[in-house]
Amino acid sequence: MFRPRTIVASIVSALVIAAIAHVSMLLAFFVFKGFDPTVFPVVNAFFVPQTLFVLLFSAVFAWVGAYGRWYLALIAGVVSGVLAALIGTGIPLLAQGNPLGAPVINYLIASLVGINLIFILVVVLSWVTVGRRVYFGIAQVDRVARGAVAERRVAIIRRPPATLADGHVTHIDKSEIDLDLAEEQWESYVSVLENAGWNTIEVDVADNLADSVFVEDAVVIFGDVAVIASPGSEHRVDETEAVERTVRELGLKVARIAVPGTLDGGDVLKVGTTVYVGRSGRTNAEGIHQLRHIVASLGYTVVAVPLTKVLHLKSAVTALPDGTVIGYLPLVDDPKIFNRFLSVPEEGGAHVVKLAEDTVLMSASAPQTAELIENLGYRVIAVDISEYEKLEGCVTCLSVRLR
Repeated sequence: MFRPRTIVASIVSALVIAAIAHVSMLLAFFVFKGFDPTVFPVVNAFFVPQTLFVLLFSAVFAWVGAYGRWYLALIAGVVSGVLAALIGTGIPLLAQGNPLGAPVINYLIASLVGINLIFILVVVLSWVTVGRRVYFGIAQVDRVARGAVAERRVAIIRRPPATLADGHVTHIDKSEIDLDLAEEQWESYVSVLENAGWNTIEVDVADNLADSVFVEDAVVIFGDVAVIASPGSEHRVDETEAVERTVRELGLKVARIAVPGTLDGGDVLKVGTTVYVGRSGRTNAEGIHQLRHIVASLGYTVVAVPLTKVLHLKSAVTALPDGTVIGYLPLVDDPKIFNRFLSVPEEGGAHVVKLAEDTVLMSASAPQTAELIENLGYRVIAVDISEYEKLEGCVTCLSVRLR
């Protein structure tokens, strides 16, 4: 699925790449010819077709997601530059009446390491540097800078890495992951957020961090303060760096949980000014102590929750917009801890994301729970996240919402 901002970002980044490539050729030949200004018309006319085709190819590749990973951007840059050079040089030759035979083909191939070489190199470099920055600047941060944070309708997300199938599980058996399906499900999840009025901000993808798509675990937001987590798994420690960079770009103040304290964001459930924190295999007593100290001055009260049956607290319970905590009873250690608790009939039904005061997002794997919640007067939007559930993930894990 493609979103309007993605289309705009693709076009603008392609324009920038094409402009850089074209101007670079003008300057290169100007210098090579001894600063002779008479070369400009000739060079301009020769490279206009290549520039137009690199604009076309770059926009298309960006639109289909080539900026999602650095190596895809590199490949897209090479393909865009080479195809634009071949087609842009070949069309004028054919238009002049030259038959597409060995002489023309040999000339085109030779041009790739001759007159078109600098053009191709500039296109490739622009793709992996300036083009990528422009694309993400328009697709994400720029919109926030124009007021999204002030509106408190921002969702931080992170694209699934190529290594998603290597994600770690602790309380369930490992299952095979369909990476293509996982990508489609992530896009659907993001589309639901955006269609509900949320401005999505994408943290840079991290293919070396298998669990990084579960961005919720890296940070917890309290008003204008972002508490950077201290992951309880050594495999996830490096996930926080890019997330911290993103929240700083959003203008949030930053606090941290420091070792020996450990705390995963998935163990933190906010219900009004009460903050339930799971004492789990990923969050220790020192982490809870540090969080209690940080948020006390912000007006929040921390309540520690024993947790033995699931990975994170929000793997067992979440909360409806009215503050009612819902959970799948076989996975909840002590439901009496919560002020109001509602048992749901399915494990996947224990996880909801508040989209609005009357609307929640939940997994499509819990139709009975969806019916139960709808009978309470809420609108339920269900999304299929089966590939993430195989990794102990849920709808809350895939985003961090700022209200």
